[in-house]
Amino acid sequence: MQITSRYREYWSKNLRLTGALLLVWAAVTFIPIFWAKDLNELGFFGWPLAFYMGAQGAPIAYVLLIWLYAHIMEGLDREYGAGEQEE
Repeated sequence: MQITSRYREYWSKNLRLTGALLLVWAAVTFIPIFWAKDLNELGFFGWPLAFYMGAQGAPIAYVLLIWLYAHIMEGLDREYGAGEQEE
């Protein structure tokens, strides 16, 4: 397989997207832990905010990140002709 500039452009966009989503993942995972004492002073539906963010907010954010990645990559695959071929 010959690596073309179009192939490099596709993977460059893929890596930038992956890096950005990993930064969001790290923020969603570690910021509530780091600021847990301060966040627990606030409540959300009767629960400490850090607990709620860990128990409900983070899993929701992870599912949204997966959906966003799949949605954007589907568009990139179509744009660059790298997706699965429909018969």
